Amino acid sequence: MSTNFRWAFIVAVLAAAAGVAFGQTPLMLRASLDTSATHNRTISVGDYLEKVAAASNGTIKTQLFHSGQLFKDLNVAKALREGSIEMAAPGVWALSGFAPDADLIQLPALYGQPLEEQLKIFDGPVGRKINAELESKLGIKVIGPWIDLGFANYYSTRKPLNDFSDLAGLKIRTSGGAGQFARAKFFNAIPNLTPWPDVPLGLAQGTFDAVSTTNESVASAKLWDSGLKYAFEDHQFLGFYVPMISGTFWSRLTPDQQKLLIDTWAQNIATYRRNMEAAQANARDELIDHGIKFVVPTQEQLAAERAKMMADQDAIARELKLTPELVADATAQMEQTDQKSH
Repeated sequence: MSTNFRWAFIVAVLAAAAGVAFGQTPLMLRASLDTSATHNRTISVGDYLEKVAAASNGTIKTQLFHSGQLFKDLNVAKALREGSIEMAAPGVWALSGFAPDADLIQLPALYGQPLEEQLKIFDGPVGRKINAELESKLGIKVIGPWIDLGFANYYSTRKPLNDFSDLAGLKIRTSGGAGQFARAKFFNAIPNLTPWPDVPLGLAQGTFDAVSTTNESVASAKLWDSGLKYAFEDHQFLGFYVPMISGTFWSRLTPDQQKLLIDTWAQNIATYRRNMEAAQANARDELIDHGIKFVVPTQEQLAAERAKMMADQDAIARELKLTPELVADATAQMEQTDQKSH
């Protein structure tokens, strides 16, 4: 064996031991988001990608595309299914067209309910069944618990929002999903579907008079510059982002790499959630500083509206094509919460 050959062999062995096979091209893990660089979903996924790249010993390279540079959330699930992108974390409202149970967050029984109680539902058996449905329909891998965006509320430009009745007649932008449309119609408003990157211009031009979103999303997009003046903080639903890996990419990973992706998410999701909750609180203060007037309905008012919605829950669940067993499970958990609070 020549000296040169021996050295080449040693280099190859050392490279393999470090996790990079000799001559192997690292896998590229690209993530597509449509929120801005300053939004906490973008920050969280960016942090995750950095940790995965560092822990992979060079076998996985990562790249983040934000602000809809590659795909808007309404299109990214299809891109994942087709293998056009490796990772995304779309909102559940953008997934209900593929897996209707993703719209379970819009269930009337959950309206205005506490954060920690809703997390129990979507971290538990109900959430796992929705994940399985998403994986089956989209050919993807859900790598762990969802990031909770925070509570969605209504925000308007010209019309003050002092009570539920003030929502009537407003054209309200939603992020999609039959559930948000049903909620807007319940309040006699007119639902509108507009991708998030197009919201600032749509507000400024009067395409719609109000939006259904969160404090942090309003602040990160500086929507006061687009005319938002009023907030009705009704905690109408708890938004979630689902961390998903393309099945095409997942199948190219070794078992150890797959474990790395799952473990890294599991080790950091609690931090991402705490950061998101802090961001929502800080964003609320920022919105007030920019002159947005908040009205917060009382728990009694929310309970009264929830009771009205519950009369139509079965019809709404059928319209949303929700699985009856999941509806029953989630409703039962919320009823236990209501009983504890009284």
